[in-house]
Amino acid sequence: MEKRKERIDRGIKARSQDIFALCSYREMLYLSAPRLIPIIGFLILPLVLGVYWQKVLLSVAVFVLLAISWDILAESGMVSLGQALFFGVGAYATGIMNHYFGFHPFISIPLASIIGGVICTLLLLPVLRLRGVYFSMVTLIIPLMLVRVIEATKIFGGTEGLSGMSPIPSHWLELYLIIGVMLVCLFGFRRMLDSDFGLVLKGIRDNDRSVTNAGINIYWHKTQALFISSSIGAFAGAFMTHVYMFVGMPVFALDYSILPIAAVVVGGPGTLAGATLGACILVPLSEVLRGFGGLRIVFYGLFLVIFTVALPEGIFHYVQRKYNQFERWVEVDK
Repeated sequence: MEKRKERIDRGIKARSQDIFALCSYREMLYLSAPRLIPIIGFLILPLVLGVYWQKVLLSVAVFVLLAISWDILAESGMVSLGQALFFGVGAYATGIMNHYFGFHPFISIPLASIIGGVICTLLLLPVLRLRGVYFSMVTLIIPLMLVRVIEATKIFGGTEGLSGMSPIPSHWLELYLIIGVMLVCLFGFRRMLDSDFGLVLKGIRDNDRSVTNAGINIYWHKTQALFISSSIGAFAGAFMTHVYMFVGMPVFALDYSILPIAAVVVGGPGTLAGATLGACILVPLSEVLRGFGGLRIVFYGLFLVIFTVALPEGIFHYVQRKYNQFERWVEVDK
């Protein structure tokens, strides 16, 4: 009996990336494995990790949200350098509601996500017409300005910030809440980018004049993308406020802007899964390198340079391409 090699996905894909013709449980497993592995992994990891690495996993989930937020903006043609703006506004919004008005975290966190999204959208609405580096510079400057305003006016605790926030009732609830939100955002917004709305956003990124000539209001679509992105970042900031039970000027730190960009670059832009993979690599790596002291930045930067040069497309795109090239032996009909 003669056999030949055939790519596994050759007989599965019928017409497009989302339409499949499945003939066996093996083909179903082949398609579902890349989606089930991260879900099962994130749900099991808290059970096998120690307390310290559980906190690292929590930070991973938070930076995944910020990286997804950045990737959504980038897919709309808006390159941001100010994810710290979204993070900080959400953190202060929930801090004010909890500290001054006594709102429970389960009320203040979702409210802060929406309010933070609205505030950040209104702040950046006048500059949506800017392109490229000009929009990026504005997103970088605004959080720096807010820090100076808080420092000079001493509002919301000034340089000392607001402390004594209500904690999330349970350590396990805290951990699985952020993991659940992260997974919902990952898979939900990946579907959004594959929808007609997502195709319009990608069209705006590639050639906004052509989209405008088609009769589509590109600024309305960019506003929606900005609100979605800023709400995700605001949720991350609001959540971390109740984890640390403190909010202050450090929530506008550049770390919350730079690391999400690095995560997307390492993981691969345009898929949201790449942003997730990049954050899952960089955040634990920064903790592992902490013991090297000042050399930590050197090793961290060297790692980024190597991955940027060796895999400019990102790790996720490379792994995805190799996964789709898997082959199997099939019988040859005579």
